Amino acid sequence: MNKNTKQGKLLEALAKGEELTAKQIAYRFEIPNPTAAVSALRFSGYAVYANKRTNKLGDTYTKYRLGLPSREVVAAGYRALAEKKA
Repeated sequence: MNKNTKQGKLLEALAKGEELTAKQIAYRFEIPNPTAAVSALRFSGYAVYANKRTNKLGDTYTKYRLGLPSREVVAAGYRALAEKKA
């Protein structure tokens, strides 16, 4: 992915281990629809996880991070590819 694009910069930040909320993504990378950007990364093959967090006031929010896909996800991908060829 091109590091000069907004999505490329987002991916680079996630690859460095940063966990970002949708608001942080929108502000920092000037991405108007952060959830769509995360979905695009996922469809490009990156394992972007959404982790729900709760602050001291009881407000919940989601932080996105890059991780390794689980065996289930890899298996589902191979199944989907096999069904596509059949």
